[in-house]
Amino acid sequence: MRTYKGAIFDLDGTLLDSMNVWRQIDVEFLAKRGFEVPQDYLESITPLGVKAAADYTIARFGLHEQPEDLIAEWLSMARDAYAHTVPLKPLVKEYLEQLKRLGIGVAAATSSERELMIPALKRTGIYEYFDAIVTVSEVARGKKFPDIYEEAAARINQKADACVVYEDIIEGIRSANVGGFLTVGVYDPESEFQRKAIIQESDVYIRGYEELLDQHRKAYCF
Repeated sequence: MRTYKGAIFDLDGTLLDSMNVWRQIDVEFLAKRGFEVPQDYLESITPLGVKAAADYTIARFGLHEQPEDLIAEWLSMARDAYAHTVPLKPLVKEYLEQLKRLGIGVAAATSSERELMIPALKRTGIYEYFDAIVTVSEVARGKKFPDIYEEAAARINQKADACVVYEDIIEGIRSANVGGFLTVGVYDPESEFQRKAIIQESDVYIRGYEELLDQHRKAYCF
């Protein structure tokens, strides 16, 4: 770990155990409009920012609605869960503490909006560990491209080859690889269908942060 100077984390599904919240929002949102959730829908919208996800949803289902109305509805449905119930994944706080003790810069690179993320990070006690937070809406392209990771690295004054990107989706792993980052694939049940690809394409794969905290595996992992 001491050879790396920056750690860039996705939030949903990587640090926050929140993907089930979005699954339920998809179910309720589309059911109100007479649709079931297609099997590939969550996979399709996860790498996108909220505006691009709204545009995609309108086009895919032929909705006669405005993107800003979809966004407002989604945020309204998610706001309470992030503010009050979404938990951290096990040992996340302990791992972030370890990174800070080692003097490693920590950034977040998320597809979600700040108004959801910040309350959740503060409530769970990890907000103070982040030196920078970047959302997809702040860069030119979504997580199928390395833009957000590059911006996060720049905000902690590091280059890509000095940073580790932690992600639970294959699109993030692939784009971070293209950008020259070391990648850590993090298991999440909602990404089970991508697990084999994530294992194959990430530099390190973990099922939980206890694997990175294990003293006997530090040298192997980083």
